Amino acid sequence: MKIQNPFRLGLFGGLGVLVAVAIGATVGSLATILTYVGAALFLALGLDPLVTWLEKHKFPRPLAITTVLVAVLAVFAGLVFAIIPVITEQVNKAIKAVPGLINGFADGSIAENVQRALPWLDVDGLVAGANDWIKTLDVTSIGGGVLNVGIGIATGVTGGVVVVILTIYFVSSLTSLKRGLYQLVPASRRPTFIDLSEQIAAAVGRYVIGQGSLALVNGVLSFLFLTVVFPLFGVPISYSALLAFIAFLGSLIPLVGTVSGAAVITLLVLVFNGSPSVIVVGIYYLVYMQVEAYVLNPRIMAQAVKVPGAVVVIAALAGGTLLGILGALIAIPVAAAILLIINQVVVPRQNDL
Repeated sequence: MKIQNPFRLGLFGGLGVLVAVAIGATVGSLATILTYVGAALFLALGLDPLVTWLEKHKFPRPLAITTVLVAVLAVFAGLVFAIIPVITEQVNKAIKAVPGLINGFADGSIAENVQRALPWLDVDGLVAGANDWIKTLDVTSIGGGVLNVGIGIATGVTGGVVVVILTIYFVSSLTSLKRGLYQLVPASRRPTFIDLSEQIAAAVGRYVIGQGSLALVNGVLSFLFLTVVFPLFGVPISYSALLAFIAFLGSLIPLVGTVSGAAVITLLVLVFNGSPSVIVVGIYYLVYMQVEAYVLNPRIMAQAVKVPGAVVVIAALAGGTLLGILGALIAIPVAAAILLIINQVVVPRQNDL
């Protein structure tokens, strides 16, 4: 349709802008729901290789799906029932130790422990700065902050339940979802689209399994060293189960998760145990990060997503900036998918020109 009247042209242009703004506002309002759906679909693609493996071993698909879901839920429940009581006990001990920590800060014993462990640090200056900051705190703002933290925890728990339910649904109906998506593609391009989609789905699945394996290795090794190995050599570590759980959760985040978890654990050991425990734990995590970077990660992830190192760093940073932790999780498989499309679609077309 050709529009020659300037008024009509401006009117239609303005309507287009309004529609675009309305679509953007709608997407912004649905951001949380879209995040839940994306996380659930990501996890479903991660579980699909297990279902496919069982199908190859003569399992009917409904039985394979049921087996995988029951196994995953059983592992999760076992982890909860095995770890949560220990963490609860240690958190209660930590809460009971709070008065002692306050007295330790008051009499300077904790500051002495930190000063002995880190002689180059100006502990007195930090303590003075912390005291000045505490004096400026507003009780009302603290209460509001505590309330916001409680609301955030409740929202996170609710979101986790929603993601689990959506994951179960997506795993059970992934084949039909794929079939419906494939039917939207023109028949002439459908075989190529299906091949690319299956490769991308397989890469995402392998990536999820690989990242979960790395996190499990870090959590188990942390628990063994902090609970068994170090105490055998006379190095006490308080709240080892809680620290190992932090290591496990941190390693689920690619690129920076292991480093962040190790930093948090080392700081907690510094507060609760002081020197020499913090030195031993710091050395252990420095060694472990080298082993993970040069031994475990290449072996586990090499077959998952074949993405150059520079692209991994850029993708993880961009994904984390745009979508937070979820963006960091999905950034690497998204980068792998883009590379697949470039190598198998864009490059062949350019070669045919």
